[in-house]
Amino acid sequence: MSTADAVAGRTIVITGASSGFGRGSAVELAARGAQVVVAARRGDALEALVAGIEADGGSAEAVHADVSRREDVERIAASAERRFGDIDVWINNAGVGGLGLFWEIPVEDQARIVDVNLKGVLYGSHVALQRFTARGRGVLVNVGSVDSEVPLAYQSTYAATKAAVLSLGRSLEEELRLAGLDEVKVATVMPYAIDTPWWTHAANYTGHAPRMAMMDDPQLVVDEIVKACTRPRTQMPVGPKARGATASHRFLPGATERLTGQLVEREVERASASPTGPGAIYEPMAGTLGVDGGIRARMRAEDASEAGRSPAASE
Repeated sequence: MSTADAVAGRTIVITGASSGFGRGSAVELAARGAQVVVAARRGDALEALVAGIEADGGSAEAVHADVSRREDVERIAASAERRFGDIDVWINNAGVGGLGLFWEIPVEDQARIVDVNLKGVLYGSHVALQRFTARGRGVLVNVGSVDSEVPLAYQSTYAATKAAVLSLGRSLEEELRLAGLDEVKVATVMPYAIDTPWWTHAANYTGHAPRMAMMDDPQLVVDEIVKACTRPRTQMPVGPKARGATASHRFLPGATERLTGQLVEREVERASASPTGPGAIYEPMAGTLGVDGGIRARMRAEDASEAGRSPAASE
């Protein structure tokens, strides 16, 4: 059975769906016949997303919600069931980040990252698994990161929350196995650095515009999230760079961490100057509704400027 056949008619909840691969996954799954329930803080963006999906013949429902609030997560589930019936797949995708040295990022910003990235996943997982375990089937997809396996300098609290997301998924799988609930599955999708608006939304205290070497295209993650809905695995590193980094860290953790730390520091130093601040972690940001974040294009311009040539010449 193809993925399109497998998801057709299924009800799939996606948090963090107003931009990035949450948005891309919603469009892709709806095109394959799924009934998608999209949730995020930007209500207007969600309504536009739903209008576009329905104009293309799909079925969708928008829920304006902040996943760090348990009552909002409960409302997502209630809205999904009221519109489409039982939830088949729940995708915990919403996430925020903070860039900078740990001691230079305000502790309030760090706590907000934990609230969204960890507590939001806890709330979503609990709401979903209460329903899945009662019915004896369902798929929970949590979006982690390569940081779930490889701790990363300048993203310490983000990396800590993503490590917790992977650990939670593993623990849940063990509990489901012990309970004999073999048809309830948990997957953790683990992307490498992806060019989405996440970088623009992140709190940034580096003094430089965000960037990372060898960024992947968001479609890689969209494809993996879609696959996880029907072929979930405990740990799903996305692409060769994520697979290589996770494997390297298992065998050579110290060397891998030193190498990635040096890579991040070098990228920070190469970036153009930028004001510091909390980004969109507290309040949504306007004008960043795409799947692609435009970071790679800016990086090409920065690299070309550094080398003294035009951006077109660097491509």
